[in-house]
Amino acid sequence: MDPVEALREIGFWLERERATSYRVEAFRRAAAVLAPLSAEEVARRAERGELARMKGIGPKSLAVVEEALAGEVPAYLADLRSRNDAPLADGGRDLRAQLRGDLHMHSDWSDGGSPIEEMVRAARWRGREYVALTDHSPRLTVANGLSADRLRTQLDVVDAINEESDDLVLLSGIEVDILEDGRLDQDDDLLDRLDVVVASVHSKLRMDRGPMTRRMIRAVEHPRTTVLGHCTGRLVEGSRGKRPESQFDAKAVFEACAANGVAVEINSRPERQDPPERLIEVALEAGCLFAIDTDAHAPGQLDFLDYGAERAAAAGIPAERIITAWPLDRLRAWARGS
Repeated sequence: MDPVEALREIGFWLERERATSYRVEAFRRAAAVLAPLSAEEVARRAERGELARMKGIGPKSLAVVEEALAGEVPAYLADLRSRNDAPLADGGRDLRAQLRGDLHMHSDWSDGGSPIEEMVRAARWRGREYVALTDHSPRLTVANGLSADRLRTQLDVVDAINEESDDLVLLSGIEVDILEDGRLDQDDDLLDRLDVVVASVHSKLRMDRGPMTRRMIRAVEHPRTTVLGHCTGRLVEGSRGKRPESQFDAKAVFEACAANGVAVEINSRPERQDPPERLIEVALEAGCLFAIDTDAHAPGQLDFLDYGAERAAAAGIPAERIITAWPLDRLRAWARGS
């Protein structure tokens, strides 16, 4: 077994299990150290006992490499595979099988933990037909949001990846901050170049109900907004603690989404579970479309799609109203008209 692939796969399964970042990083760092070397060079260094002296190769990573070089599936990897044999969620399996893509994913260009290429590699392995790269916009400095110049450079990277790929399309995109007055945190001419624009509130989450409603409706009415991301901003569990829902007129906001062709995101992150069930019902009644997205910040989190499918199925959302179940051509045509 290829040692680098073994290390990467271990990182994936640990991320899927929501392991602590330091456990994941040990294996991903070792993979990054070995990736530039040829298979023959890795084997030679192992034979000479040099791998243990390489910065970034710890005892557990070294054991994985040595077992892989011996032609075995490393024991640690075999155990992770057996623990992760089933989907993450029991429900929604029929709907999950119909999902083709994911329109909300981050890389290490903003606050994700892995390079774009690594995210794409994992998305391909997990059977995606398309996935949108939606790193943060400039205002979100805590997440290393992309300036206009950095986003332009990223678009070239996206083009280069697509030129090398024939089985998965990487859509250009952004998770753009909805500013306090409802404007989007990026130049309009640059937003117009993107396939997908996920508009999300990240600041002033406790704004009064009236101003928050107006703020969100203005963002939804922007002609380039594709998806309204994690609309309440709530946190229900996890290392960041809990956070209450933002207050807004959900009926008015979702009616604006339906009128302007903006999909409401079913955010699949376990700590978000956003929107809550009662608001999904409001969005359904308003005639909204939906996007089941992972909001993945690491490769293993791409499997969080299982959670979103379970929630959407439980809410009775039909597959034809879920844009991430659409073929790519239909999705693109719809997005350019939104």
